[in-house]
Amino acid sequence: MGEAHHLSHSERASLITTARKALDDNGFSDVPLIAGTGIASTRETLELTAEAAKAGADFALVLASGYFAGVLAGNRQALKGFWKEVSEKSPIPVMIYNYPGASGGIDLDSDLITEIATECPNICGVKLTQVLSRLSHSSDLLIAAHRCGNVGKLTRIANAVADPNFTSQYPRKNPQAPFLVLGGFIDFLTPSAYANGHGAITGLANVAPYTIKELFRVTEAATKDLSHLPEAQRLQGIVARGDYTIAKASIAGTKYLVEKLYGYGGLPRRPLPPIEASAAQALWEHPHTQDLVRLERELSGKVKPL
Repeated sequence: MGEAHHLSHSERASLITTARKALDDNGFSDVPLIAGTGIASTRETLELTAEAAKAGADFALVLASGYFAGVLAGNRQALKGFWKEVSEKSPIPVMIYNYPGASGGIDLDSDLITEIATECPNICGVKLTQVLSRLSHSSDLLIAAHRCGNVGKLTRIANAVADPNFTSQYPRKNPQAPFLVLGGFIDFLTPSAYANGHGAITGLANVAPYTIKELFRVTEAATKDLSHLPEAQRLQGIVARGDYTIAKASIAGTKYLVEKLYGYGGLPRRPLPPIEASAAQALWEHPHTQDLVRLERELSGKVKPL
């Protein structure tokens, strides 16, 4: 999803096809692909969703357009109508991508998301994402947050869909695609699991995939056996600090770390700027980054020495 807005239709399809083939060729044919298909208009969103399905995507992740956010943000019926039309016409199940920082501040509240879940049987979940932006004033650094991903919102939605009556009263079009409530960052995975959350879709997994997998495994175990909770909390602390620090460097920072650790990543698509050399060095040397990389080394054995 990250740089999808900077890709052509054919590039998007090529990436999905390549990812699907890589998974299938390595024995992971059961691993689903979720493709971001939200764009400015409903018409093109539907075109991208159909193309993604043809290329091998199993689910579409759809973001509201922020170009006319001043019109849409306060119009609940228009927002609901957007996801209703897209989901009804989509050949694959659709996830709501609620990301105020990338959609002009449009922020669906928990009531509206729950309404969409009950009224749209081809909607299979929601990703709740925050964004951190850096505003520099002389020597001061201010961090402004558009906060969508939080335990309170997640709890309200997860509680609604966890109700035993939800499945019977509002069955999904695809029984294999139940409504999932997912964080957009990994910094609150453990607390969200105790609120009936289902997991997260996180960019940090590009940097530390083994760590994220282990955090999820231990967290799931802790919900069944509290003896695992201290380890889940330990891992969550390292991951949350790393997520917070790396997210502030945005896509450029994540790609820099992926390049440094694994040899690929490259520069962001223009007009996004590359990370400055001094900022890159500071990000790499930051204790939160170093702690995360050290843990990833321990779990995978595949990361270059510090």
